[in-house]
Amino acid sequence: MSETRRRERSRRGLLPAALACLLIAAAVALGTWLQFGERQALDTVHTAGSPAPDRVDVEASIQRVDAAGRELILRVLVTPRGELAEAGGVSPTEDLTIQTSASTRGDLSFKAHSRISTKDLPVTLTGGSITDYPFDAYDAAIEFNAVQGGQKVPVRATLTSTDALFAATVDASEDEGAALFDVGLGRSNSVLIFAVFMMVAMWALALSVLTGAWFLVTRRKGLTWPALGWMAATLFALAAFRNTAPGAPPIGCLMDYIAFLWAETVVAFCLVTVVVTGFAAERRPDAEAS
Repeated sequence: MSETRRRERSRRGLLPAALACLLIAAAVALGTWLQFGERQALDTVHTAGSPAPDRVDVEASIQRVDAAGRELILRVLVTPRGELAEAGGVSPTEDLTIQTSASTRGDLSFKAHSRISTKDLPVTLTGGSITDYPFDAYDAAIEFNAVQGGQKVPVRATLTSTDALFAATVDASEDEGAALFDVGLGRSNSVLIFAVFMMVAMWALALSVLTGAWFLVTRRKGLTWPALGWMAATLFALAAFRNTAPGAPPIGCLMDYIAFLWAETVVAFCLVTVVVTGFAAERRPDAEAS
């Protein structure tokens, strides 16, 4: 009989361990799947323009999205092909100009017989506001048009994104030899998940402090210094935790109004309430004794 009970106890002890292993495996699998999806999105190449043999290739890559400055940095590599190039595309046979859209600050000019190097272009973002973080979204219009030797030449452009904090949706098209990209930018899944987790954690910490404060006040525990230290530490820890939000959103964004400011208010109110009631409870025995 005792042997049977031991076996039952051992089986019961193995069940929580098995459930924990299953939860860990599911979490790792979900995280791997999400990371793989984001990696695939970053590796996606969007193509627009003409496949003519005598053309200008433009390889553009979104390096960084500055939501606060409302612009993105586009790294551009221009390579002439066929009769338009010499030395294997390192330099153009005639002066080459890459005309861009109005939202892009300035065109790119390359002298004939001169080596072409990569250029960084700032592109203005439209729509959206960083105060909507982490649900903010933006648009950008990117266009490439080539003129060499005073004549318009075909363009073939590719666009990729390397900014892991943003997910890009691209609509590529061609218009009279020009390559057009309508880009939509929103926070990546990893940023959204982490930001939502931060908001939930802020409320959880605030409710934990509220529960502790309610216990101390209703039980008339007086000035319980470890509890007061924990509450004060939570008050400052929330501010440091908020500043770790990916993308460094400014104070006043949606995340602050949903969670951070309220959590700080609750914790500060609880801390002051516990100190006031605790002080009164500590003085009561003295008053009764007198």
